[in-house]
Amino acid sequence: MGAFLAGRRATTLRTYAIALRDFQRFVGAPTMADAARRVLGGSHGDANRLAHAWVCTLRERGLSAASINLRITALRSLVKLARVQGLVPWTLEVQGVRSEPYRDTRGPGRRGVRALLEQVEGATTPLETRDRALVRLLVDLALRRGEVVALDVEDVDLVAATVAVLGKGKTGKTKITLPEPTKEALAAWLDVRGDAPGPLFLGLSRGRARGRLTGTSLARIVRRLGAMAGVEGLRPHGLRHAAITAALDLTHGDVRAVQRFSRHADPRTLLLYDDARRDGAGEVAKLVAAWR
Repeated sequence: MGAFLAGRRATTLRTYAIALRDFQRFVGAPTMADAARRVLGGSHGDANRLAHAWVCTLRERGLSAASINLRITALRSLVKLARVQGLVPWTLEVQGVRSEPYRDTRGPGRRGVRALLEQVEGATTPLETRDRALVRLLVDLALRRGEVVALDVEDVDLVAATVAVLGKGKTGKTKITLPEPTKEALAAWLDVRGDAPGPLFLGLSRGRARGRLTGTSLARIVRRLGAMAGVEGLRPHGLRHAAITAALDLTHGDVRAVQRFSRHADPRTLLLYDDARRDGAGEVAKLVAAWR
């Protein structure tokens, strides 16, 4: 198991650990190593049958397609490493479940984002100052929550007005220019936090710092702030959706420019945003319905 986890990013480690603990419970193994032996110790068919049974159980439990696919990916990665090391001559062939990503790419909309920004303006306490900086990064730069919580103090350059972000699936950081409101919010937070090296965003309990803020905590913060602003069920990724949709509106659908802003690897993803923004399918449907 040590070789399997070695060299992986912290976010990947957490995801794979959750997945393999779930598999461990499913097979009733006392340890993760014992669970790995359960899938690797039998035949190719035995392993595929076991993985398929796990997928069925995950679906019965009501897990989302994304959660199921993350778990299967972790198990496939484990088996792939075992094959590379000569422990088994095969790989898992069980596939994940089909998902429908980006069903709602619009997020809370302009009104919801405006209400949220008004909620965090005028920050006076350390907690409020931190939360304002978090929201500005999520809204102004369309950062993913994992990208936000992974930031360190040294990633922020207020003189050059940039922040270095480790993007999804990337091994190197990309410098992003900070708009003035974002820069000001980060400067205010750094005045509170101090410039000592380490995580940029910290969990705060009764005014005292207690380690790097987690993605789960960030989601709770956004949900709480959203509720205070009258936007129920708000998620960090919803703010990213809103920012990307706004970028397409403001650039008149310039997909190439917005791809650089959103840092999507595949520009086709933005076509889903663009269609939802303009309801292109609906517009065409109206034309066809009126055609005689």
